[in-house]
Amino acid sequence: MTQTHDDMPPTTVVFDLGNVLIGWDQTGPLADRMSREEWIQFAAEADFASLNTESDRGVPVKDIIARASQNDPRHGEIIAAYYDRFDLSLTGPIEGMAQLVGELKAADIRLLGLSNWSAETFHHAPKVAPAIDELEDVVVSGREGLVKPNPAIFRVLSERFDLDPRQTVFVDDLPTNIDAAKRLGFIGVVFTDATALRNDLVSLGLLAS
Repeated sequence: MTQTHDDMPPTTVVFDLGNVLIGWDQTGPLADRMSREEWIQFAAEADFASLNTESDRGVPVKDIIARASQNDPRHGEIIAAYYDRFDLSLTGPIEGMAQLVGELKAADIRLLGLSNWSAETFHHAPKVAPAIDELEDVVVSGREGLVKPNPAIFRVLSERFDLDPRQTVFVDDLPTNIDAAKRLGFIGVVFTDATALRNDLVSLGLLAS
């Protein structure tokens, strides 16, 4: 569900990147060494989710590996291999999104990114999903030391690019991040696929039907 401000039509779209513009599968880097089930078991044992969030927050990869090793040296080895082969976690552009970015750009809509992503691995993203380079700029959590849904990173976005949240559509696949954006006045759209997003953007007046 989207909300509108009739007196202030949106002028800007801000995209999350992972699983919005570019696919990410954490099992990819070690798929030739571990089955999906083995990775899931490892991820639970090593608390990969927390390690990944800390990396997104800007903690250096070498420190993430060291933290994993404290519990079990094997965990550290697996995490080191994950980051060494990080590009294999990127599964390609999300279907239809490059075309949608192009359509928005042709309509003179301002386009930005806001992503939870390690500063050390972010360079892989535009190579895999070139539409990312079509955005004016991207706020990368690992460069800011802040992660969504922390309101502070949305404030960095607003201040850096002089945005009025009431005229800014924020697109993310995680409802938690959308809720955080909405509390700050952004127009929030939960991403499911390119077709549904296009319909949402049409309803907001950003694209013709």
